[in-house]
Amino acid sequence: MSRYTGPSCKKCRKLGCKLFLKGAKCYSNCVMDKLASVKKGRGMQRRQKLSEYAVRLHEKQKARFISGMNETAFANLFGKATKATGQTGLQFLKYLETRLDNIVKRVGFATSTRTARQLVLHGHIKVNDKVVNIPSYEVQVGDRISIDAKLAGSVAVKQGLEDTEKRSLRPSFIQYDASKNTATLLRWPDRSESSYPVNEQLIVEHYSK
Repeated sequence: MSRYTGPSCKKCRKLGCKLFLKGAKCYSNCVMDKLASVKKGRGMQRRQKLSEYAVRLHEKQKARFISGMNETAFANLFGKATKATGQTGLQFLKYLETRLDNIVKRVGFATSTRTARQLVLHGHIKVNDKVVNIPSYEVQVGDRISIDAKLAGSVAVKQGLEDTEKRSLRPSFIQYDASKNTATLLRWPDRSESSYPVNEQLIVEHYSK
C-alpha cells in the first residue's frame, strides 16, 4: 500500500479535529482554527449525524493519521496488542506511544511525526549508542535515545527542543539530558500521558466487528 503524500491539513478537515501533523505550524497557522472562526461568524450549521460504524472508523483513522502508519501496519500492531496481557486498548496505545519515531517527536528532536520518521530513516537516531533506522522500532524501558552530534546543532532540532520546552510537551516518562542530547525512557507511559487524543475503546470495537 502506498503512503499518503497529499496535504496534511486535509486529514484534519476530514475528521473535523486538529491532529497536529505539521508540528509547530499547527499552533500558529492552523487551517482548522481559521475554519472555526469562519463558521462562528456564519452561525451554527447542521452537521450530518454519523453512524455508529463511522464514529468508530473516525476514531481509528484519527490514531492512524497521527501515527503516520498505513492500514496494514496499523492493523498488525493492533493484532499484537490483542495478544498482550492487559486491556487491549491500553496496550495498543502503549505500543503506539513507544514507537521510536513517536519517542523522537516527544523528546523534541522533531516537531512532527513525519519529521521524526525522516530522522530515523536517515540514520540520525541512535538507541543505546547503536544506529536504528526503523521508525516502528519498539523502545524499551531503560533505552537511551540520542541524535547525531552534527544534526543536534541544526536550526530545526534546536527549534523542536525549544518548542517542546516552551509548551511543556515532553512527558514525565521521558528523561532528557540536554548536556548530552540524550533521552531515556524511564517507564511505560500512563493513559493520561498519551499523545493520542482518542477513545481507544472505539478502536477496539472497530476491529472487533
